[in-house]
Amino acid sequence: MQITHEAIVQRARDSGVRLVQFLYCDNGAIIRGKASALPGLGGRLSDGIGLTVAMMAMNSLDQLQPVEGMGAVGEIRLVPDPASFVVLPYQPHTAAMMCDMITGAREPWAGCPRSFLKRMRARAAAHDVQLRAAMEAEFSLATRDAAGVYAPFDRTLCFASTGMAMAGPFASDLVATLESQGNIVEQYYPELGHGQHEITIRHQEVLRAADNHLWLREAIRGVARTHGLVASLAPKPFADQAGNGAHIHFSLWDANDRNLFYDSTAADGLSLIGRQFMAGVLAHLPALVAITCPSVNSYYRLQPRAWSSAYAIWGHDNREAALRVASPFWSDVAGSTNLELKSADSSCNPYLALGALLAAGLDGIERELDPGESVEVDPATLSDVEQLERGITRLLTTLDAALDALEADALLLDALGPLLARSFLSVRRSEARAYAAMDEATQFTEHFEKY
Repeated sequence: MQITHEAIVQRARDSGVRLVQFLYCDNGAIIRGKASALPGLGGRLSDGIGLTVAMMAMNSLDQLQPVEGMGAVGEIRLVPDPASFVVLPYQPHTAAMMCDMITGAREPWAGCPRSFLKRMRARAAAHDVQLRAAMEAEFSLATRDAAGVYAPFDRTLCFASTGMAMAGPFASDLVATLESQGNIVEQYYPELGHGQHEITIRHQEVLRAADNHLWLREAIRGVARTHGLVASLAPKPFADQAGNGAHIHFSLWDANDRNLFYDSTAADGLSLIGRQFMAGVLAHLPALVAITCPSVNSYYRLQPRAWSSAYAIWGHDNREAALRVASPFWSDVAGSTNLELKSADSSCNPYLALGALLAAGLDGIERELDPGESVEVDPATLSDVEQLERGITRLLTTLDAALDALEADALLLDALGPLLARSFLSVRRSEARAYAAMDEATQFTEHFEKY
């Protein structure tokens, strides 16, 4: 059922809202936007809020890049999706919505990441399939001293009950916030690194999954502030601690609500179409990683023997593989069979990451690709000769190399379209240059604060 603008205004009024944020996620994965005061909200729901086209050429250091079509001349409108309306409990009298970028001619703007995901969703619909996904968020809770130095909130152990107890008030408020925004929280626990935690939410249709990951990012950081803490979803917040991923769990469904990744006759339960989709992702993985792991900091995380998926392989519950066939729930094997892309983190724009994942997987289906043999060991335990014989390759080790691979991937570039592709490449290349000029400690601090 379509949500009317009048209903949104009334909901905002009933919730005591004074400001409604119109948000978007840019090429540097920074969540930005403008806010409408309540008296003018009704008109702005229809008209949007004006935004210079140049903002999508801004990198995460607020350095404007020279991108053709994104200069001083031109404006688009931030037009909110009413279905994305949420109240922000951690910001008094404030609500927010996710926006599409719309041209003056009332068409989706070619530089809009959310519109890109909608295009890929339509491409899937042409195959009579729908992608459902969820992005698991690992994050680090920290304190900040008077000198601005960050330190982990605690030093407890992985999955330790003491870690749950110490972070209990924060975790309870985080779950309450997410539930109030319509997200179903599935799990929460302390992770391997000091101050590191993980929370998972229920999968949704792919556009809602992207929206939800942004709400999750906002909630984690917002709730942390109310507890006098700082939260970061940076891929490698501390050089000596485990990295933070945003693992993407996904599956394809048909119009009859049937999980197309499941086949009861397959030895591992994974269907032919599931294998083809996975093969497409593997085929484009060197380029895809530029979108799912798109920060300089990402490549400090993507290391062997770090359970961060440093190899372009797949396996069954192999946490050193880029793609994992996840064990299903005993109570719902057909519904819970899914794949996990581990080579993803929260420095990505989720609309770009999920859209590119969908484009790559559909290519695998269209070309009937085969993913090859699974790898059921840690690849780092194999010799170079054994890895070569089994076709095991290391993921690219720098952002620049991944961006080169993306620039050479015709399918993903075509899916993105010229404007979005050149702006993304320009923004992320500029970040690689900027961070290369910094010492390592400054690099870590900058990423910690951005994400």
